[in-house]
Amino acid sequence: MRFQGQRDIPLNDFGRSQAKANGEKLFHKIGKAEGFKFISSPLSRTRETMEIVRSAMGLDKSDYTQDGRLIEISYGDFEGKTKPELKTANRELFLNRKQNAWNFKPNNGESQADTLIRIADWYASLEAHKTYVVTAHGAVGRVLRYHLLDLDQQEAATFVFPQDEVFEITKGSENRF
Repeated sequence: MRFQGQRDIPLNDFGRSQAKANGEKLFHKIGKAEGFKFISSPLSRTRETMEIVRSAMGLDKSDYTQDGRLIEISYGDFEGKTKPELKTANRELFLNRKQNAWNFKPNNGESQADTLIRIADWYASLEAHKTYVVTAHGAVGRVLRYHLLDLDQQEAATFVFPQDEVFEITKGSENRF
């Protein structure tokens, strides 16, 4: 595993196939999503995911907005490095990150607690009567789940987001398909 964070890397072929399958699942669940709003993180991998999802739903692939607050967490000095590289460079720091995963902040990076500030701001800006389809990132999803599902910080911070599932999250409720 390589920590990507805010590095703007392209989506790979496996990610493209997952996005297409998720778009097909979403279409079967909500059809053409009339009245839904579509929002993506500005990173290219999430924009491409959104475009593939929308195409799989039979929608204009470019009809969505971007919001910079949905950008992935900054892993700072961890970005671009693998777990073995980080263990070799500073084993104690790398292993200690799991002790308090919610508040752990790599050098020059941000913690999930930091990320909550911008995600809560983003969520508060949504129109309450609208339904949204969002493509974002693992840490963004973890923080949003914490914010909406009243989870324990450590539980939320260590959740591994499957990329082959669609999540329907509302205040106090989560469905996966």
